[in-house]
Amino acid sequence: MGILFEETLSSNPTIQIATDDDNELGLMAVRIANAAAFPMVLKAALELDVVLEGGDAFGRAHGGMKLFDYMGTDERFSKLFNQTGFTIAVVKKALEVYQGFNGVNVLVDVGGGVGNTLGVVTSKYPNIKGINFDLTCALAQAPSYPGVEHVAGDMFVDVPTGDAMILKRILHDWTDEDCVKILKNCWKSLPENGKVVVIELVTPDSAESGDINSNIAFDMDMLMFTQCSGGKERSRAEFEALAAESCFTHCKFVCQAYHCWVIEFCK
Repeated sequence: MGILFEETLSSNPTIQIATDDDNELGLMAVRIANAAAFPMVLKAALELDVVLEGGDAFGRAHGGMKLFDYMGTDERFSKLFNQTGFTIAVVKKALEVYQGFNGVNVLVDVGGGVGNTLGVVTSKYPNIKGINFDLTCALAQAPSYPGVEHVAGDMFVDVPTGDAMILKRILHDWTDEDCVKILKNCWKSLPENGKVVVIELVTPDSAESGDINSNIAFDMDMLMFTQCSGGKERSRAEFEALAAESCFTHCKFVCQAYHCWVIEFCK
């Protein structure tokens, strides 16, 4: 089956891009800086040999332990990591223009961490039942949100059923092969007209000097290289390829909030 790629555009820039807020952007920058300054992050960044030899920089620096395994052993780092998802800023801005949750009854946030993404969404759409799905160690710090159920599990095994799903800043942590595994599990748990709402940076094909969003994307791509083996930021073409390989028939770049895009993978 062929796959349709579509971009939603508007002659009105306020419809296309949720504009910035200096306070929220400043908070994001502080959180990124705090996370990057953690010794375990800096230690991995010094493993420069992986550029030539390949391998996992974080694993080399930490006795073979992967980033997400490490978070299960360090509560302070795990807590800050969950705070640096830019959930409040990006999701609130996206919801100013994104209408894709209208008509959704059950929404699953796959890899949702402490659940703050669903907390924001369900505050605007109280009719939605939210399922916050993540590993047990991630849910240990999760507070209660009205209408949100925390469910422990592994997205590489299966995913709870829902009308729609969110993958916010998840795919950039993984290789293409792992992303396809996650997305296929989402596909299996969606109804015929279901969709995955992907929120990610999109690397440009070319960038001009002073393009802040492009600079952020490339900076984060380097961070993924050192912290997540095989993780990376992706271009539009790479997201389209992931959608096609995971059996989705429609890939739609809907709107932009700060540096992130809202992308729909439709079944």
